Amino acid sequence: MGIRQAINTSLFRHISIAPLVTFRVVFGLIMLASILRFWFNGWIEEQYIIPDFHFKYFGFYWVPNLPDWGYYLSFALMALSALGIALGAFYRISATLFFILFTGIELIDATYYLNHYYFVSVISFLLIFVPAHRMYSLDVRLGLIKLRDSVPALSIYLIMFQLGLVYFLAGIAKINSDWLFEAMPLSIWLPAQDDFPLIGSLFQYKLTAFAFSWGGMFYDLLIPFVLLSSRLRWLGYLAVIGFHLMTWFLFQIGMFPFIMIGATLIFFSADFHHTIHSFLGGRVKLSDYSRKSTYLSKPVLIAVSLFICVQIALPFRYLLYPGNMFWHEQGYRFGWRVMFAEKAGYAQFKVEDSEGRKILIDNSEFLTPVQEKMMSTQPDFMIQYAQYLKAHYSNLGMDAAAVKADVFVTLNGRASAPFIDPNIDLASQTDSWSHKQWILPQKSEQI
Repeated sequence: MGIRQAINTSLFRHISIAPLVTFRVVFGLIMLASILRFWFNGWIEEQYIIPDFHFKYFGFYWVPNLPDWGYYLSFALMALSALGIALGAFYRISATLFFILFTGIELIDATYYLNHYYFVSVISFLLIFVPAHRMYSLDVRLGLIKLRDSVPALSIYLIMFQLGLVYFLAGIAKINSDWLFEAMPLSIWLPAQDDFPLIGSLFQYKLTAFAFSWGGMFYDLLIPFVLLSSRLRWLGYLAVIGFHLMTWFLFQIGMFPFIMIGATLIFFSADFHHTIHSFLGGRVKLSDYSRKSTYLSKPVLIAVSLFICVQIALPFRYLLYPGNMFWHEQGYRFGWRVMFAEKAGYAQFKVEDSEGRKILIDNSEFLTPVQEKMMSTQPDFMIQYAQYLKAHYSNLGMDAAAVKADVFVTLNGRASAPFIDPNIDLASQTDSWSHKQWILPQKSEQI
């Protein structure tokens, strides 16, 4: 058997669609709840309408800001498309629209980057291409597509791969001295939660922080393999529920715990999902799909291979930069690092004219509190902010020759230390993938 035939046999043989259907419904409903939560908490206005300035991702400076009504329209359409995914209604259109709108909104302001937002974008992108609407969907009920109870195994394996990668790389990222040998940042965070029911008094002890740190690492590294084991799957899923509910109660990290609790159901057997569907009233006569397969085309193989390579390689791009990634944050995003550092900064910006006269900037005049907090530790944001300040004061008629900043950062309880060269003109810098030489090394790196 050749390699291509072996791949075709393992990845393109047909298996039950049931796990994919459950995933589609659960994902769509959680996304709908998340969008409504965002809307009714007033975060559309707080994060996108009130700010006069938005930080962009490198390479996406062209993404436009929207008029006020444009944000509300986008979120309304996003909610409808999430419902469309859950119901399997005009599924391809719904999945595509959701991916474009969700990702587009996230690209408007990088201030609010979260790993689980990136995860949602990746999963919604995959849903565009997998036939998750072939059973228990309005598309089938309306006769828009034919009912099928099987899909190529790759349709499910790709989502399982992405979930496993999120966990495993989060575990890899925890293998660092601060996390394992200093129990940081949990040594800072846990004592503040001493009112937690039953076990809160234990959070005052350093040993508890170490137990949580090491336990979290082993959980992330092992849980993908435990979920793949039919013998250990239920034990693993109970661990998933316990782990994510604990983090949700302790740290109030939004919808991410529920996304992962719902998403990991895809690891369960088809019989498990058929039982759920039957309990909910689903009645479909199942066919024998054990001999069915979809022939592997070269473009599909190339596309899938490229997707997998990018997802594996992207989190490791931080290795291209010298120093502690948690300090300089180059290559930090899109790496599945969740709550890895207690970090804060102070940034005093100065606009200088050609004669050396300076204006000290009150950041609160231009940025929201969240934007200022994020900018004070992230070098690419500092460049964008400096360029914004230079343009602002130039428009006021000032000869804004340079924008400099005194920035101090504290990481995981260490003393605050200088973060960038205070003599560098930030407004003249161009963001790129290359190392920013004006970032000062962490103090421990200077010893």
